[in-house]
Amino acid sequence: MADFLGMMKQAAQLQSKMQAMQEELGHVEVEGISGGGLVSVRMSAKMDVKAVKIDPSLIKGDEREILEDLLVTALNDAKRKAEAAMQEKMQALTGGLGLPPGLGLG
Repeated sequence: MADFLGMMKQAAQLQSKMQAMQEELGHVEVEGISGGGLVSVRMSAKMDVKAVKIDPSLIKGDEREILEDLLVTALNDAKRKAEAAMQEKMQALTGGLGLPPGLGLG
């Protein structure tokens, strides 16, 4: 019975830490870049886009498709970085709990 109570206490602590981590992820920001820095996207680790910057040289009517492609690339780059930041935080949170790898807690 003591093991069960210990597990319940550990689960409550994990839940509290998960909530704190979710809040913290809202403050972690990453930047995705494409076109050698011509397009950049800033987003939180919770995947909320915060800002988009486009070099003025790209704002020409006949280069719209290039700009669109660069924007997609920058967004995907930022998303990968945000996912990596979230995974890093999750590993730090669950590192000492002895949970099996790949256990989906998100």
